[in-house]
Amino acid sequence: MLRRHLGMLALSLFIVPLAWSQTAAPVRLVVPFATGGPTDVAARVMAPLLSESLGRPVIVDNRVGATGAIGAEYVAKSPADGSTILFGTSSIMAANVALMPKLPFDPIQDFVALSQIAAIENILVVHPSVPANNVQELIRYARDNPGKLNYGSSGVGSTYHLGAEFFANLAKVQMTHVPYKGQGPAVQDLLAGHLQVMFDAYNSAVPNMKAGRVRALGLTSAKRNPDLPELPTVAEQGMPGYVTAQWLAFFLPAKTPAATVDKLNQTVVSILQRPDVRDRFLRLGLLPVSSTPSELDTLLKRDIALWSRVVKEGNIKPE
Repeated sequence: MLRRHLGMLALSLFIVPLAWSQTAAPVRLVVPFATGGPTDVAARVMAPLLSESLGRPVIVDNRVGATGAIGAEYVAKSPADGSTILFGTSSIMAANVALMPKLPFDPIQDFVALSQIAAIENILVVHPSVPANNVQELIRYARDNPGKLNYGSSGVGSTYHLGAEFFANLAKVQMTHVPYKGQGPAVQDLLAGHLQVMFDAYNSAVPNMKAGRVRALGLTSAKRNPDLPELPTVAEQGMPGYVTAQWLAFFLPAKTPAATVDKLNQTVVSILQRPDVRDRFLRLGLLPVSSTPSELDTLLKRDIALWSRVVKEGNIKPE
């Protein structure tokens, strides 16, 4: 009898660590960008907190290339068990669909939405030499001076470029796009007066606005920013429907069980409500925003339709 009990005890000691090793298998948080950028840093803010909540190691895995398609495809083909999460963006999951019809993944069919993580608010700014103090004055100036307004962006097909094209389409004005290899050089040319208009990220535009180097005309988000309540949105200045804030979000492989999706969603939402997380995101120029899977799915489909229309109307081709 004693030998039998000892045998069962030995078996249990073998089984328990095995079960624990399976339960504690690492979760891979795939970031389709290089280390050091805002998305990567945000992932590294989230990873230890996800690990703490889930009781499993969470590893940030940077899989760079093909404007985010390599990382997205990797997650799409991963097991649908909650162990692999894509840190997607509006450019990878929505704009790229419009620009590159032969993507190796389908954002809707190959993924299940988990939660939005953050928004990057953009601000419509002009060089001080432009005689416009609000959106309608800019539109009137553009109509009276066709071809005289040049705007910069971080590149052809970037959300900054598409946002400006969307604005021009709605306002029925002509502006000339000047693409750059990155948003920084475009901002420098705006400050130097070589460009007249830009849609710039909030954390980049605000210091220049406060220093008088640019004039801010409107936010591209759906509502005003509480930290800048005097600045109206573009939409409320006679352009209803103009909302182009960029977003960051988590996605899982398609067919991930609903219970797994719900558990991870609750975990992410709880983390994003923490004041310390909010503060760290804001320092990165990110506005923390959580959502239900359904809300993120609606946002994704809306942006795919929006950017597809903008790309078609503007006959925009990827570089």
